[in-house]
Amino acid sequence: MKKALALCLGLVTSMPALASDVVNIYSFRQPFLIQPILDDFTKQTGIKTNVVFAKKGLIERVKREGKHSKADLVLTSNFSALIQLEDLKLTQTIKSDRINTNVPAAFRDGDGQWVALTKRVRNVYSSKERLGALPELTYEDLADPKYQGQICTRSGKHPYNLGLVASMIAHHGEENTKSWLEGVKANLARKPQGNDRAQVKAVKEGLCNLALGNSYYLGKMLEDDVQKAWAESVSINFPNQTNRGSHINVSGAVITKYAKNPKNALKLIEYMTDNKAQNMYASVNMEYPVKLGVELSSLVASWGSFKEDSLPLDEISKYRPLALKLIDEVKFDL
Repeated sequence: MKKALALCLGLVTSMPALASDVVNIYSFRQPFLIQPILDDFTKQTGIKTNVVFAKKGLIERVKREGKHSKADLVLTSNFSALIQLEDLKLTQTIKSDRINTNVPAAFRDGDGQWVALTKRVRNVYSSKERLGALPELTYEDLADPKYQGQICTRSGKHPYNLGLVASMIAHHGEENTKSWLEGVKANLARKPQGNDRAQVKAVKEGLCNLALGNSYYLGKMLEDDVQKAWAESVSINFPNQTNRGSHINVSGAVITKYAKNPKNALKLIEYMTDNKAQNMYASVNMEYPVKLGVELSSLVASWGSFKEDSLPLDEISKYRPLALKLIDEVKFDL
């Protein structure tokens, strides 16, 4: 009887141990981008990872599942998703001296609700043939009448452009930013459409001379047999190098409000902000590490050093609703 009771007690006490050896992840980042990192994390810690991947709908899923959600952690592909998770109160506070040491304050939420993992620049690509490199170009220049009919971009409401407009409001105010948006709209070669790669293709085809696009897309296109020609037709420009620096967007992570394994989720974020994972994470997707001093991929390094806008992302995020309002007011996408 005592033996049977001890056996039962042993089974009961073993269940939490099994549960504590896992972290469940909802990821906007594609599996091939993060699996090598997760495999090494498991090797180093013994903590297994389960990943649910989707390009969209994960935030709605976390909200819908509520307390019953299996997600311990959400990996996002852009800053907008981090803010949305925070605004919906689907996150919990991340407390870690290790993370605070690894990630500069500008790339962490002031209240600890999210942490950036990689950086990307909102670049302006220019036709090598028709304009050449433009090292002194600014975002403000995109409204200059000399570029009338020469600019291509995706929807102004896309998170990448929304973040840029929000940063313009943070630096110049509402009225000046609205005027700037009107100027950029007047300079568009076509109605906003497609993704960032489609804009570079349009430059290659002669539809426009300038295109807004995230930095890592250039690396991705250079790896593609068809798109390589598009990438080779443009110069990558880092705007506002003579003043505040280029606008930065990020991918990142949150620990969910109802995480069943929050300690393991924290361990994973800590690991992902350390040197090895930062190098792997940034190199595979041609992005920039958030941790200072981590080596870049050779391709990304070849684009040269640049000055980045030092305004904290949580400060810029305050202006996102106003940015959306202005984009609608000037009918940017119409």
